[in-house]
Amino acid sequence: MVTTPHEPPVHPAHPVYVIGGGPGGLAVAAALRGRGVRAVVLEKSDAVGASWRAHYDRLRLHTTRRLSALPGLKMPRSFGRWVARADVVRYLEKYAEHHELEVVTGVEVFGVERSGGEWVLHATGGRRLVGSAVVVATGFNHTPSLPGWPGMEAYGGELIHARAYRNPEPYAGKDVLVVGAGNTGAEIAADLAGGGAERVRLAVRTVPHIVRRTTAGWPAQRTGILVRRLPVPVVDRLGAVLARVAAPDLTAYGLPRPDTGLATRQRQGAIPVQDVGLVEAVRSGKVEVVAAVEGFEGGEVVLADGTRIAPDAVIAATGYRRALEPLVGDLGVLDERGRPVVHGARCPREAPGLYFTGFTNPISGMFRELAIDAEKIARAIARRAARATKATKAAEDAKTERV
Repeated sequence: MVTTPHEPPVHPAHPVYVIGGGPGGLAVAAALRGRGVRAVVLEKSDAVGASWRAHYDRLRLHTTRRLSALPGLKMPRSFGRWVARADVVRYLEKYAEHHELEVVTGVEVFGVERSGGEWVLHATGGRRLVGSAVVVATGFNHTPSLPGWPGMEAYGGELIHARAYRNPEPYAGKDVLVVGAGNTGAEIAADLAGGGAERVRLAVRTVPHIVRRTTAGWPAQRTGILVRRLPVPVVDRLGAVLARVAAPDLTAYGLPRPDTGLATRQRQGAIPVQDVGLVEAVRSGKVEVVAAVEGFEGGEVVLADGTRIAPDAVIAATGYRRALEPLVGDLGVLDERGRPVVHGARCPREAPGLYFTGFTNPISGMFRELAIDAEKIARAIARRAARATKATKAAEDAKTERV
């Protein structure tokens, strides 16, 4: 991707604060810098890319290297087509260095409020930071979420969220139940099956759409890009046709084809599962599909079909919350699911100068959409700053003339 060339500097009275040093926040900061607007990235951890540092070892981008670069810096060809987690971290570090971004680590923002034409951020150590605009980029996968299963607190077995899973080594020779059939759960189940676990079961409540990562060399991401603006019913029908052609029918193994269309499901917040080993693991019997978890009793897990099992460990791949309520919950900018009512270059009507990026889960690829949003946000902020500077100068000129 070609970044916008550096433009003449715009000097608002205060910097733009970007909350979050992940790919979305860094991309916005770089795009702003390219337009002469000072941006300060506030990251609560001690390094950029904190979420990527915490992901499991096996993880790779489900989008291609070429379509995942952020503005102004390509990903090295040496990373391969499907970039590994560790290489994503290295890329983000290099990205901040390459663009000479102003990143302040160890600072957590607890709340933001509007004050006149500026924004006030309340942060670690009693800091009160004043910004001309704020970009919230704290991430789609912010806070691990566990269902309120009955008996969970008294469960005596090992129970962790997928955020704590790194690799299959601790589970060698063990009976493991993975809960949740999204991309994370599917990949962890396959990882365990190939990594020495004695038995792996995958608890499924809602059957996912499963797509091949590539078909005849064509990545699923490119299909997602092509259909992202088509009407939902059209994409649902196309998805059903492609599934019959390219994806095996796993009904006999407990994974029937979904009865809800691919685009409809995506609108509900669930993207397709890219097959990186699950299909073969299920067909070979290395991963057994079981009913959803209903609760815990003693040392047993109770499933929706009444079955009781006693695995050695339970790994809950049950998703994340955006956790934006403490930060902006009192501003009227979140919907009923706790997600921003707008994103990208648009600001909530009640909060001019407040922007959000990275809170959608697009089938066209998260990194790609973050890069596009970064350019749009930077352009909107630069225009807003230029208008404010022009208005201030006009007011000063008028005052001088009166004198």
